[in-house]
Formats: sequence, structure tokens, C-alpha cells
Amino acid sequence: MSANLAFAAAHLPEIRSAAERIGPHIRRTPALTTDLDPALILKPECFQVTGSFKARGAFNAVLRLPPGTPGVVTASSGNHAQAVALAARTAGLRALILIPEGANPAKIAATRAFGAEVLTEGVTFANRDEKLVEAVESSGYALVHAYDDWNVIHGQGTGALELLEDVPDLDTVACPVGGGGQISGWALATKAIRPEVRVMGVEPATADDAYRSFHSRTLERLTAAPITIADGVKTLSIGAKNFEVLIENGLMDDIVTVTEEELEQALLTAWLRCKIALEPTGALSLAAFLAGKLGAGRRVGLVLSGGNADPSLVARLLR
Repeated sequence: MSANLAFAAAHLPEIRSAAERIGPHIRRTPALTTDLDPALILKPECFQVTGSFKARGAFNAVLRLPPGTPGVVTASSGNHAQAVALAARTAGLRALILIPEGANPAKIAATRAFGAEVLTEGVTFANRDEKLVEAVESSGYALVHAYDDWNVIHGQGTGALELLEDVPDLDTVACPVGGGGQISGWALATKAIRPEVRVMGVEPATADDAYRSFHSRTLERLTAAPITIADGVKTLSIGAKNFEVLIENGLMDDIVTVTEEELEQALLTAWLRCKIALEPTGALSLAAFLAGKLGAGRRVGLVLSGGNADPSLVARLLR
């Protein structure tokens, strides 16, 4: 299916407005070169406020809420949780966050440190969407979904605006894919501004719902929470709006998967050679590049989506 460029162009004003709205609250992350390959550009969203790209979408969504909103509620494995907690605190709102049991304890602690009420008991990666519906109904708070929300998607697309301005001669951009919020924003912005640039997604091989959806052209859903060290992409499926952007409108050109071994090697490369402290999800695009899955001879921009790694994982891999 060819890309629906008119669909992307229609969303570009919202992405540009999001950039202005969130500008005082986020960081413009740099475009970095590396000795891994002269054609490689890194977009380290691990340098972002709260340590991941999620601050972009969370701030845009929270700052667009109507006056009188009493609070916000969301479900997240940790990065969106921290971002919503900080955005809510900045806006003077209460925040109720559902985080699955067994999630990264450092992310849970950071979310609480931003002043949010965190619920973990009985919440799993498999049932968190169901629990989220219950929490919205019981709290009366506004939902800020982690990825299936246009305000969140438009906020995430602001990272692409920065990279395309800093590096106008890219051939490809590659993003991790979990629920699809980040790559949807990147795809909309990229195809609206530079339609010839390839937009590629990267998933763990054990969490390949978006890969399956891309090839079947239907919204595929995993039957159970995937087993992967990339805790930020343990969603069962991409969101409906993300499916609309990426697959129905053809704005994602391709998607590849990486093994856990390739992901671990990418983490070590990032930590020890690039001197960038990534979490596993943040290393997905780098893993695909190092494994030769993004195509040779291209000027590639890699989105390094976050750096909130579990200290126990770092210790294990560095032994």
C-alpha cells in the first residue's frame, strides 16, 4: 500500500502546535554521530525529561485538558507513568497510575517521586487495559492513554521535527514499536515533511504483534504478555489509532524484529562504546542496525527511546 501523504500532512499542524506547547517543559535532544558508522545518526531520547520520549506526548496531552479537570489516569510499564506524573504535577493535577506488578522498580519509585498515586496490586501486562477502564470510571479522572491518543501521538512526533531539521539528508528513520505511539508520531511528521524517507519499526522477535499486523494488514493481538527484556514494548497489540496511521494509511514502510541476544549486544554496545545509558527498549533500533536489518548504504537515524534501565539487568549484562 502506498503512503497516504495527505493524511500525514493533515496532522502536521497539530504536531507543530504540540512542539510550541511542550517546548518550555521538555528538552530538545541532540542528533549524535558515532564511530560505529559515518552514516549513522542517533536521536538519544534517553536524555529527555524523565529519561524517555514519553514526556513529549504526556505533556501535550495534559496541557490540552480542559480547565477544571481534577486529575489524570493512565496505565504504563513505567516511562509513560513517569511522564504523566511529571506533566500532571506541572499542571497542578492529581495523577493515578496503574503499573503492572513486576515492572522495573526504579520506574515505579520515580513515578511516585513525581507525586503520583501508583497502583500495582492485581495489575498485569495482560490485564492493564481492562484495569485502566475500571480506574477511569471509579476516579472520574481524564484518561491519558500511553499510545492510542491523538494528543500523545502528536506530541511524540515533535522528536521527528527536531531530527529532520538537524539532519535533512536522512534516508531512513527507525523507531522501537510497542503500542505504536512514538512511531505513529514520527511517521506522520516524517511523511508530511520528507515523504521519501523510509520509516521503519523494530520489535523484539518475542513481541511481534506489529510485525504480524503489518504483514496481515489486520490488527493482530498477542495471546499473552511477551517475554522480553524490553519491558517498554510488552503491549499485546498496537492501538487502533496507531494501526490507522501505520498500516491503514501506509506510513510505516517496513518493520523488522530482533532477538534477545541481538538486543543484549546492542545494549552493551551503547553502554560501553557509545557511552549512552540505554534501557532495552531504547536499544531496539540500534540492535536492528547492528544486525544489518535496516539496509546497507543508507543514512539512518535511530531513535534511542529511553534510558531507564533496571539496575539488576545492567549488573547481569556487565558481569
